[in-house]
Amino acid sequence: MATLDPVTTATQLATAYTQSTQTQLTTQTQNAQKRATALTTLRSALSAFDTALSALSSSKGLKQFATSFNTSGIATATTTSKAQPGSYQFHVEQLATAHQIVFEDLPAVPVSLGGPITVQLADGSSFNVNLVAADSDSDGTISQAEIARAINQANDNQGKVVASVVTTGGQTQLLLNSTSTGAAGAITVDASALPPSTLQTALSNSRQLTAAQDAVVWLGGQGGVRMQQASNTFNSIEGVSVTFTRAMTNTEAPLTLTVSDDTAGTASKVQEFIKAYNTLRTAIDSLTKSGSESAAAGPFASDAGIRTLSSRLNSILRTEYEGVSLTALGVKADRNGQLSLDQARMEKALQADPAALDKVFGSASISAPTGLLGGMSQYLDQWLDSGSGQIATRQNSLQILQKNLSARQTRLDAQYDHAYQRYLMQFTQLQVLQERMSQTSGLFATVGTTA
Repeated sequence: MATLDPVTTATQLATAYTQSTQTQLTTQTQNAQKRATALTTLRSALSAFDTALSALSSSKGLKQFATSFNTSGIATATTTSKAQPGSYQFHVEQLATAHQIVFEDLPAVPVSLGGPITVQLADGSSFNVNLVAADSDSDGTISQAEIARAINQANDNQGKVVASVVTTGGQTQLLLNSTSTGAAGAITVDASALPPSTLQTALSNSRQLTAAQDAVVWLGGQGGVRMQQASNTFNSIEGVSVTFTRAMTNTEAPLTLTVSDDTAGTASKVQEFIKAYNTLRTAIDSLTKSGSESAAAGPFASDAGIRTLSSRLNSILRTEYEGVSLTALGVKADRNGQLSLDQARMEKALQADPAALDKVFGSASISAPTGLLGGMSQYLDQWLDSGSGQIATRQNSLQILQKNLSARQTRLDAQYDHAYQRYLMQFTQLQVLQERMSQTSGLFATVGTTA
């Protein structure tokens, strides 16, 4: 007679008892995990595309221009899509500079002499410096380093003036720098509130290292249009920003800036959008692909919401903006939805309408979204919003489902354990009975042999 194994038998019967429910529960748990992973993948893909849209919006437009100067070392230039090809002449009479003054041989004086001093700027702003509280090491005197610290930390300074201590040739000096260029940043120190002392005298006699002055530039060369401002960066020409780095002598020929179309740069910007969109399209297609004999279906193969997302993105691509479409600019889609650029067609379209790129692509600006970039960014917000977006909503629902599935698994495990213990007890008893019967049968066999 075969010996009964209670553990093996109990395990088999308990497994059979829960197998159907366990199979169903395992499938549901695996599917929920796949969808959770797929949602994470989708969020990552949409976020990367949204970031690309923002980057294109902050790149000053997709239409690019090249700039060049007839003389180097005098200026640099940048452009936006609002620039126009052309040439511009300048004469730089003077650069804007930040005021810098120094105080030499400032004595270390007792704290009791530390009345307030006032730092004033030519723009009318000022702030007081409390010297009484400047003795940070509590040695009873105020050093130049402590005065500098008090100036920098003064409540109303707000970074307008930076004080520092410079030591050269064994001599320590207090240096004040205006953080703004231009005549309005000129610094003066009023020490009249101090009692007559060597400190008051020293603070009333600064030496100027760099003058506070505005930039003066002549558009069209000397005798043209005089432009004066506190900054060395001029934005007088629409779409062109010129930063001057050196003043010119009266005998120098005018500085000529040439702005021209950069067709390769423009195509590169459009390709940035195409690459970002194609990457997103590949991710969505992978998540929604239909199954076949050789490949499993994507986790969102039958998800109407994700297919609506795909359809909506296609619709935004096909929209005309101010009468211009992506197709008119040479951007076309193949049968798989992947975009490509016909650069020659785009250049021809831009020759006819230089503003066409701006019309179509617009901006993904949060405050004023326009065009293709704005439309897509606004739609993506419906999916990516961390509070009410579709992905967040789906993830919350999945978390609830996974929690319920986990609870069901816990209950099923308890049912399995209960069935196993019951079967184990029953078959252990049966095993004991079987052993007793075997012993009795052996006894009868022995008696028969003896007889």
